[in-house]
Amino acid sequence: MKTIDIICIGEVLIDFIGHEINTSINRTKDYHRFLGGSPTNVAVNAARIGLNPLLVASCGQDGLGDYIIRKLKANKIDVSSIKKVETEPTSVIFVSKSTDTPDFIPYRQADCNITIEQLTNESIAKAKIFHTTCFALSKNPARETILNRAKKAKELGVQLSIDINFSEKIWPDREEAKRVLSDYLSNDPLVKLSEDDCYRLFAEVKSEEFIFDYFHNLGVTTICLTKGKKGVVVSDVKEGVFFQEVISIKEVKDTTGAGDAFWTGFLYAQINTKSLEESVTIAQKLAAIKLQNVGRLPDDINLEQILNV
Repeated sequence: MKTIDIICIGEVLIDFIGHEINTSINRTKDYHRFLGGSPTNVAVNAARIGLNPLLVASCGQDGLGDYIIRKLKANKIDVSSIKKVETEPTSVIFVSKSTDTPDFIPYRQADCNITIEQLTNESIAKAKIFHTTCFALSKNPARETILNRAKKAKELGVQLSIDINFSEKIWPDREEAKRVLSDYLSNDPLVKLSEDDCYRLFAEVKSEEFIFDYFHNLGVTTICLTKGKKGVVVSDVKEGVFFQEVISIKEVKDTTGAGDAFWTGFLYAQINTKSLEESVTIAQKLAAIKLQNVGRLPDDINLEQILNV
């Protein structure tokens, strides 16, 4: 029985998001505390729209770690696979509030202390999707754990997924990043990445054709490239390339976590056997809701309206 919809393995941390919008970190006076980390956001979003996620992550044995556990429980997330590390504090990231790509300063500690015993073969076998991030793969022991568990997921017929949220601030060695990514991508995950991610990963602007060829050649079937206000392009080995315009929004309040909301919607649609085009539409609807809210997704999400594609 596939009782777990999405295994989200990777970083859990605290986002301190600036209170003043479109203000640099240098100029920001006040920060508000939020539960953060891309896989964590996907897990929380998934629970909020009725899925059953499993979050595999590590935090510190400290006050911020206690806050993380409390917030996860409040969001109906199973915390049995969250490890509290006594030797390292909880990871935190300071983020500027922005209507564009936000700036950030990471202080990484316990988030990368993910070990194999946190995720059993039995749990993997119960999952429909195994999801992680480039951020999570950037440091050991999390990297070796995720690569090991990803191979097991592939063996067990679980669909893999990755958000290639590459940043040189997190992973200074680009060539190492490409090597590790190629290992994970050989399992044919669903791939989500943004134009900003691509610019950072390749250290220059690359064409869509280059980006799609690069990842398809590594064994990836489906690539979803988000382009901010310029929409979304999907390249699929079987179905070709298609473009979707962005959903227009009156006021963008906060872009932090919008990509995670988008990908939660996409994975939700894939679990519900929607087409790729329908999946992107659902993903965009969820991202649009997030862009109009600071912090997490709101409580009153109208799922019927989102799924009406």
